[in-house]
Amino acid sequence: MKILKFGGTSVGSAARIKGLLDIVNPSERQIVVLSAVAGTTNALVEISQAYLVGKKDEAKQLIKQHKDKYESLIKELFTTDQGYKNGKDLIDYHFDFIGSLSNEHFTPIEEKVVLAQGELISTALFHFHLNEIGVPSVLLPALDFMKIDEDNEPMVSYIGEKLNALLAKYPDNTLFITQGFICRNSFGEIDNLRRGGSDYTASLIGAAIQADEVQIWTDIDGMHNNDPRVVKNTTPIAHLSFNEAAELAYFGAKILHPQSVFPAQKYNVPVRVLNTMDPKAAGTLISKDGAQKGIIRAIAAKDNITAIHIHSSRMLLAYGFLRKVFEIFERYKTPIDMITTSEVAVSLSIDDTTHLADIIKEVEDFGTVSADENQTIVCVVGDFGQNTHGYAARVLDAVKHLPIRMISYGGSDYNVSILMDSEYKTEALRSLHNRLF
Repeated sequence: MKILKFGGTSVGSAARIKGLLDIVNPSERQIVVLSAVAGTTNALVEISQAYLVGKKDEAKQLIKQHKDKYESLIKELFTTDQGYKNGKDLIDYHFDFIGSLSNEHFTPIEEKVVLAQGELISTALFHFHLNEIGVPSVLLPALDFMKIDEDNEPMVSYIGEKLNALLAKYPDNTLFITQGFICRNSFGEIDNLRRGGSDYTASLIGAAIQADEVQIWTDIDGMHNNDPRVVKNTTPIAHLSFNEAAELAYFGAKILHPQSVFPAQKYNVPVRVLNTMDPKAAGTLISKDGAQKGIIRAIAAKDNITAIHIHSSRMLLAYGFLRKVFEIFERYKTPIDMITTSEVAVSLSIDDTTHLADIIKEVEDFGTVSADENQTIVCVVGDFGQNTHGYAARVLDAVKHLPIRMISYGGSDYNVSILMDSEYKTEALRSLHNRLF
């Protein structure tokens, strides 16, 4: 069985929804994972924010605006009276439900319920469209099998058990549709896998049922060797290892959600990144044996980074110092991207500044602290194992004309990371591309 995930742009219009059958093969056993229609999640976030601050009239207006967009979509999508009625009843139900929450005490729990409506609508619309044109399909509610534990980690064995039981009920069906992003938490409440989580859903499903392949359909023909938005003549990479793809995704290659590789990697399920707009393009295959020795594969950049520098003479020859510092970040659930140390100083970077002020206040107990915002991590991915020669030097030579804040090398066999002010990002990407490729 194959798992096919389509993002918001792939279901962003009636034409796009109809065009999915150019890719989905109803004769093959497949599970189709859909995101919400493009723009829906952002609109639902706006509605939720209005509810959270008590602006019920604003929420009502936003609900109407977004429902009107769906009214236009279903008029284009359905060609029969019954098909249109099914679509109209669907959006009436979901938007009436969202509107009814104005009478509730709105909390983050209700917010997650609101955010789930986008995927529930998109999957039902595709299912109804297939019914209208006579293509059999089964709608599998993700809330019946997708679950996270008390640490917000997915319960892969549970997912596999529940999903296989559901699939067994339909031995003669080949095409199944389910929602990305949404799940239930350990309390049984509606929750989600965070933004971009549809990739993660597809990977988790593939891992849980040991699928033949997970396909991530997006709007570009695979993972490129640099950011095509700012660098000319980038090329798609035919084959990557799981480790290389994970590094690229984490450090800024937005085509793939950073977490999406890990379940597939753990259970050795190949992932293929493909282009909805150009289905014949080869895309990028990500698998266990994708790494190539002696090659630099790609460059990515991660923005909105904050660098924190801690200077303290107490570090000198002191054991336990870094542990105490890291415990502060752990307490505020703030991940660290990069870290460099010297005898009396440590510099590190974070991308979540939610608790930055509190973190700095506590870290100041250890020494002098400074923070630089608007930083970017530029990551070069390839073979940087201990037996390679000269690649790190080539990377640094390419950016020798730019001011560098931090360098991370040796922590991974797959990347060299450089921290710099964001104003130099574009020049760094272009210079590295010219020098390395």
